[in-house]
Amino acid sequence: MPWLAARQDGELLGYCYLSPYRPRYAYRFTVEDSVYIHPAKSGRRLGSLLLREAIIRAEQGGWRQMLAIIGNAENHASLRLHQKLQLIGQLTAVGFKHGRWVDTLLMQSSLGEGQQTTAP
Repeated sequence: MPWLAARQDGELLGYCYLSPYRPRYAYRFTVEDSVYIHPAKSGRRLGSLLLREAIIRAEQGGWRQMLAIIGNAENHASLRLHQKLQLIGQLTAVGFKHGRWVDTLLMQSSLGEGQQTTAP
């Protein structure tokens, strides 16, 4: 699965990786993305560059759907990054971070041929 990193002068600025959505065979064509940008390096479009490249590699790898599971509905940077994905659901108070309950947002995008053709 793709792992990508943004570096400058040997410093890690951020990274993005894709992982299987679920381990069961039926979900083998679906991936979940994760993007992390160093807080001091945000606002440079690094997340967009990393995610765009991850999507290209996912399509080349034959995956058909990509999910973003945003572990805090108030994470505005992650929501902006994933704005092109479709919001498909919200799980209320399923996470506990920084001393409070947080909602999780589920977002989805088709990759390549998506569900338009049968799986190989």
